[in-house]
Amino acid sequence: MTFHINHTDLENYIQAIFQKAGLQEEHSATVARHLVFANLRGVDSHGVTRVKNYTDRLEKGVVNREHNMTVKKETPSSIFIDGANELGIIPATAGIRSAVSKAKETGVAIAGITHSNHCGMLADYTGYAAENDCVCLATTNAPSYMAPWGGKERYFGTNPISYGIPGGGEGNIVFDMATSIVARGKIKLAIQNHEDIPVGWAINEKGESTTDAQEAMDGLVLPVGGPKGYGLALLADVLSGLLTGAAFGPCIGRPENLDDVQEVGQFFFVMRADIFEELDTFKNRMDTMAREIKQVPAAKGFDKIYLPGEIENERARERQKSGIPLTEAAIDELHAVAEAFGISTRLKM
Repeated sequence: MTFHINHTDLENYIQAIFQKAGLQEEHSATVARHLVFANLRGVDSHGVTRVKNYTDRLEKGVVNREHNMTVKKETPSSIFIDGANELGIIPATAGIRSAVSKAKETGVAIAGITHSNHCGMLADYTGYAAENDCVCLATTNAPSYMAPWGGKERYFGTNPISYGIPGGGEGNIVFDMATSIVARGKIKLAIQNHEDIPVGWAINEKGESTTDAQEAMDGLVLPVGGPKGYGLALLADVLSGLLTGAAFGPCIGRPENLDDVQEVGQFFFVMRADIFEELDTFKNRMDTMAREIKQVPAAKGFDKIYLPGEIENERARERQKSGIPLTEAAIDELHAVAEAFGISTRLKM
């Protein structure tokens, strides 16, 4: 059974859990907003289903409750942050905000983050840049669940890449993709919901195609576009891991192993959208491109042409009105986490 939960109520509930788990109020609010925003956009694999794992890792002490994040190096156009093993959403949010602020002054800025953890949905960060009239490219690396193209052993993570571009009346464009065919969190969500996965998402430990989510979790996810996805995964690992001094390849800790420190890295490149042309000119040209793309006749089997991120934006507007759909199992898990921290209230369903 699925229930629809008001997004504001859900955000407040999640914030209360993280405060009880030991985070400062500001950071609890940041994490809760980010996770609920992922659910609003329909990226449920990166939403509130992460709460139990995040709080388990905080309770175990494998992720730092204390806010010890520091700036290791800084110039007018760059910032290098030591995430101090905090929940990755916290240093990643600080990094994108600093990079955007610097880009507004210098035209171009980069942020690198080391000693971090899972930072959630990259679209939140690139979307923030677009809202502030900046173009942004973001990457993060992840635990290894994908072989290099042609291999049969894990090396790369699903290593997502995202970009944000400001637009005018047609809206901003925010693209976010795993370099695997599917984000591994979607397989995890299928396990939680007792669902099969589509053919082509993953292979089992024997190298055979599988629709069994647990077999997929124990096996390998496949790179999107074969060697092309492999090439992008490598780039994301270089930018996020090697450049920042974070872990890379199979050395990144897995979040489900509560004794593993992740040592993830993040990378943001931000450029003011008016660095070459006037901002209004650029936005008008983006709007022209968006309208031209959407006017392309739809192929058989398609109703319309969507811009990158447009489906997620439509879903967010719908869920803001109708609520965020959560399964009974997901709600029960949130209630159990809350009760473990002494929160007796329950979500309104």
